[in-house]
Amino acid sequence: MHVLWDFPGNWGYLSVTSMASQVSPPFVLSLAAPLSPMPTRRTTIALLLGTVLPLPAGETVVSSLALAELDRADTWPAPLRELIRYALSLTQRKLGYQFGSSDPDEGGMDCSGTIHHLLKHHKIAEPPRQADDFYQWVKAAGGLNPVRGSPALGDPVLAKLKPGDLLFWTGTYKTGDRALPISHVMFYLGKTKTGKPVMFGASDGRPYQGKRQNGVSVFDFRIPAAESQSKFVGYGPIPGLDTRKVPAAPPG
Repeated sequence: MHVLWDFPGNWGYLSVTSMASQVSPPFVLSLAAPLSPMPTRRTTIALLLGTVLPLPAGETVVSSLALAELDRADTWPAPLRELIRYALSLTQRKLGYQFGSSDPDEGGMDCSGTIHHLLKHHKIAEPPRQADDFYQWVKAAGGLNPVRGSPALGDPVLAKLKPGDLLFWTGTYKTGDRALPISHVMFYLGKTKTGKPVMFGASDGRPYQGKRQNGVSVFDFRIPAAESQSKFVGYGPIPGLDTRKVPAAPPG
């Protein structure tokens, strides 16, 4: 029997040797591949024989809002409105955070899988699957706005941020041997009519209105504190989605 572990950046196999009936179910795990330091994100260990062994995980907690609650949404081009309407419909399905998934029918998705599914559903041509590939994709199209340090929400470096932009972080977990350490991607929704900057995606800990979420949800847009290991490193428009006429909605 073999076991597949699905911690971000640490896919591998464990060999499982059955024992006598001292424990139920009886087995011993022995490493068949090196195990690098594991981040805290985890969902399940899937037994390749078809059984699923749950790991400790938080309950799915997600939040949603209506398109009409977003400031100036009625002025956006129809393709952007439809994209965001579909994104918000996903937040109403109580989808958990599930590493390795880009299919809502599996009951959950991870951060890059959520954005991949969203763009593929919207017929955006060949959207990437990993966060670092999304970053390179936006950069190659000439739209990346890099961010350094820990700017305040009103900092001019965020002045070009628009609804529909992709958002990028490093340091949310170890990325192994990736050429770029981009570990997290989300989708900027703009500001609510009450002035709160919000975003869409999947996470197992980011907050919305101060409450921790776990799943495919709406989240508060925040810049990590200067001392945080996580860093917000840039944003930019989705290649193939024309947002040139969409006014900027900086978070500050």
